[in-house]
Amino acid sequence: MTIFPGFGPNAAAHTLTANGVTMRVVVEGEGPRVVFVPGGDQTAEAYSQQYARLADAYRCISYDPRGAGQTSAPPPPWTMADYAADCAAVIDAFAGGQAVVCGLSLGGLVTQQTAIDFPGKVRLAIPMGTSAYIDGFTRDWMQAEIDLRKDGIALPDYFLAPHYAVYAFPAKALHEPKLWAQIKASYTERFRDRDPRDTIDQWEACLDFDCREALKNCPVPMHVIAFSEDVQTAPSMCRVVSDLAPNGVFHEIPGLGHVSMTRHRPEIVARKLRDILDTELAKD
Repeated sequence: MTIFPGFGPNAAAHTLTANGVTMRVVVEGEGPRVVFVPGGDQTAEAYSQQYARLADAYRCISYDPRGAGQTSAPPPPWTMADYAADCAAVIDAFAGGQAVVCGLSLGGLVTQQTAIDFPGKVRLAIPMGTSAYIDGFTRDWMQAEIDLRKDGIALPDYFLAPHYAVYAFPAKALHEPKLWAQIKASYTERFRDRDPRDTIDQWEACLDFDCREALKNCPVPMHVIAFSEDVQTAPSMCRVVSDLAPNGVFHEIPGLGHVSMTRHRPEIVARKLRDILDTELAKD
């Protein structure tokens, strides 16, 4: 069992160095260019099941962000502006200077910041499972995870999947025996050897993020996707983003959790993405 499902045979991996960061970038397909930004601790493979459903019509581009996978970066602290500059470098190198940008979780924050800082490079922004700032339960949960690692506490293997999966998938999914077996194996492997410093550095950048004022002047069309069963970024948090963006549109997909696009119901997420892409890009 791999941490994330692998890419198909037509995906090609590349190396890009920019801003002092050396990134692994994976590209598949031809057509309008879509850059997929992974979430915290995720690598490009988090979008492999979206590639499998969209690369027939789109040039799908993703990469390992700072603090994950095969990407190496200067020492932290890292800001969301740093992550956005990395995304912009990927757009320049692999998308001809302009692309749709789509990201989940931390990747959703990066998507917003890239649209704010580099509006000329972003045709359309699609942040998923996102927020304009983090407060309430999610802030307390993330801060607790950071503090746990700063205190030098490592969770044992038997606790990893039962702990993290409840924040990623809806209850109905966790009670599907075949799916749970996959999630249990992959989440145990995913978090077993995770460098605690990488988690701290990525998540502190998220907690420092607040783009509420900047969003009000962002001209980029922004389609925000929420998942009704998302514990990490509830639909109410996502709606703040679409309400603040001048060209914001809100979508809520019922029955899905924060990471349902991987293993659970990737086809539903891909269908929504294709609908948005087909509709919005036809306006150009």
